[in-house]
Amino acid sequence: MNNKHVTLLNTLGLLGITFVLLMGSVLQVAWNELPCPLCLLQRLGFVMVMFGFMLNVVYGTQQRHYGVILVGALFGAATALRQVSLHVIPGTPGFGSPILGMHYYTWAFVIFGMTIAGVALLLMLWNKDWTSENYQMNKFGKFVCILAIVAVLINVVSTFLECGPYQCPDNPVSYWLLDMFK
Repeated sequence: MNNKHVTLLNTLGLLGITFVLLMGSVLQVAWNELPCPLCLLQRLGFVMVMFGFMLNVVYGTQQRHYGVILVGALFGAATALRQVSLHVIPGTPGFGSPILGMHYYTWAFVIFGMTIAGVALLLMLWNKDWTSENYQMNKFGKFVCILAIVAVLINVVSTFLECGPYQCPDNPVSYWLLDMFK
């Protein structure tokens, strides 16, 4: 595997996690399902993973960038596992609508687990030739980085609309900022 392949993998990883974050926002608006505090923490984990991938896309592949991804994925997996454990007891309703049979937090745990496994594999296959002095980000990488930044901004705005400057409610039913105008 050469440097171009690894760069493409990082760009596709960034695109995939960006898609997950954007889908969370789309489902939030389309199905009017406001994220709970644990859901917001999982989104923060996705943002941390995106940041690590973005570092690799912008500056070139480096092991320490994979460390950022792993920290974000471990944080996200821990919060997702906490939420799964709250709803695994028989008779306890899940939070939000299931997507393809699993709730968002269960999907988040699976995606964080796949991210950890994928990055661990890349680190085991690490080749010092992947780090290049003359690295140049391509147009596809720039597009994906801009899309990732837009996804993060959408989540920041929607979180402020939902919670405002206060602690987010455990079971949100409306947007804080929109309720001020009623």
